[in-house]
Amino acid sequence: MLTSDADLSAPLPLPPGLIAELRDCYAQPPRAYHNFDHVREVLGHYDEVAREAGWNRPVEVFLALLYHDAIYEAGRKDNEARSAEFAQSAITRWLDGQGVDAARVAELIAMTARHGHWEPSVLDRDGALFLDCDMAILAAEPSRFDAYDKAIAQEYRGKLPAWMFRHYRRRFLRGLLAAPRIFVSEVFHARCDAAARANLTRCLDSGRSALKASAGR
Repeated sequence: MLTSDADLSAPLPLPPGLIAELRDCYAQPPRAYHNFDHVREVLGHYDEVAREAGWNRPVEVFLALLYHDAIYEAGRKDNEARSAEFAQSAITRWLDGQGVDAARVAELIAMTARHGHWEPSVLDRDGALFLDCDMAILAAEPSRFDAYDKAIAQEYRGKLPAWMFRHYRRRFLRGLLAAPRIFVSEVFHARCDAAARANLTRCLDSGRSALKASAGR
């Protein structure tokens, strides 16, 4: 995992003001998971792909990962669209003249609105790997996955009644588990599928046990 801004191994020079602006975005509103640590984590996966398989358009994928959750409010349905729009304006402001395809960056970010609903056949290679970098948390070590799951719940606290959040969250996780593929790229499917399914199964089983215990009181 990347641990500091100095570790952001960008494929192009990043103005300090760009990083400062992004850090401010990822801190508003306060977020338990979708913060700048999450950005560093997904960029760690980006680096792994760059070393092992390579990216066709590394600049655009890097910037899409950098900006993909720049605008985030738990429960809103337009976070991805707003983040994509913000990324395009930021690229014009900070990276003008560097040949960045801002439309492609925005396209990739918008794709994250349909996590868990993509067929591999409709995605190009970069798009599939990009989406899987963002979903790789599902295959993390159990303690890291559990921390992620609790952080998501924390972000929704006060946004939805607890029972409603649990309902929608379990439906989302069950949908992932029932899908023929959790990861759309061959690289992540081979490497991460088994660990992700183990985490999802354990999480759902734990939730069922907690419901039964609560009902028995």
